[in-house]
Amino acid sequence: MSSDQLSPLVADLHLLTVLAATRSFTETARRLGVSKASASMRISELERAAGVMLVRRTTRSVGLTEAGQQLVNGMQPAFARISESYSAVKDLVGTPRGLIRVTAPVALGRQHLAPCVAAFLKRFPEIHIELELTDRFVNLANEGFDLAIRHTNTPPDTHVAWVLCETRSILLASPDYLARRGVPTQPSELAGHDCLLYLGNHNTGSWTFMRNGKRKSREQVGVSISGTLKANNSEVLREALVAGLGIGLLPDFSVPPGGGGQAPLVHVLPDWQVQGFFGERIYALRPWSAQVPKAVQCFVEHLRESFARGFGAAQPAPAP
Repeated sequence: MSSDQLSPLVADLHLLTVLAATRSFTETARRLGVSKASASMRISELERAAGVMLVRRTTRSVGLTEAGQQLVNGMQPAFARISESYSAVKDLVGTPRGLIRVTAPVALGRQHLAPCVAAFLKRFPEIHIELELTDRFVNLANEGFDLAIRHTNTPPDTHVAWVLCETRSILLASPDYLARRGVPTQPSELAGHDCLLYLGNHNTGSWTFMRNGKRKSREQVGVSISGTLKANNSEVLREALVAGLGIGLLPDFSVPPGGGGQAPLVHVLPDWQVQGFFGERIYALRPWSAQVPKAVQCFVEHLRESFARGFGAAQPAPAP
């Protein structure tokens, strides 16, 4: 096929690569700014031009045929290079502009990222941001995100990772709960308490503690825990802790600020640290690419400035 014959099909070929990533005509249409009917029709026209079925449609899912996957595998690197080259040229103009799609955890996004985004858009009015808050794992490349804000210990090697700030996990309870049930002085005593559990990729039936300052000696203590509430969102756990339902673990960015001279939550077992739940750093993550768009660079730098002071303002009170 000559280049003259191929030219009218380039946009439809690109649409096919997006469909391969999203597995959804609805999401593909949204991402490309076209109607779902138009996206479906263009794929059908591409199949007629190629003389072979490229997409397998069912009532529940969209997938590629062997021919469609072969075509996408050959085109994706080329479209990635085109995108990078085009972005690099646009960045030469000077003023940062364009769309940045960002994903972040719900609590972190609501409490700390949202104010940063508002301030950033005032500084850079030609940049647009789509922010999706979710606690699920997001495949940035497949779902078309430019950036993820995550707290973790080990960012993936396949991504560019910028450290935004340090973070830590804190074991907390309300003064009312501790007055009723007593203040634990050792991790083993938690077995007799109501514990509020974070649902994640962890064994939520136990906590493993390490004594602060003893990381090299690996002094660890495991304790089985139970309680009446499990949740996958730190804001839900925070409200339950404030209500006096038990002892629970929060990332420091979810610790409520003190009011009236006294923090509403108390730090429990401050000499010990729970291992393996929330990460020790907050990162901005981006799938590796040779070029990072100027708009993304500006946003990351803005986040680094905003997060540089960490979350020290939200400090719980020490246990009585």
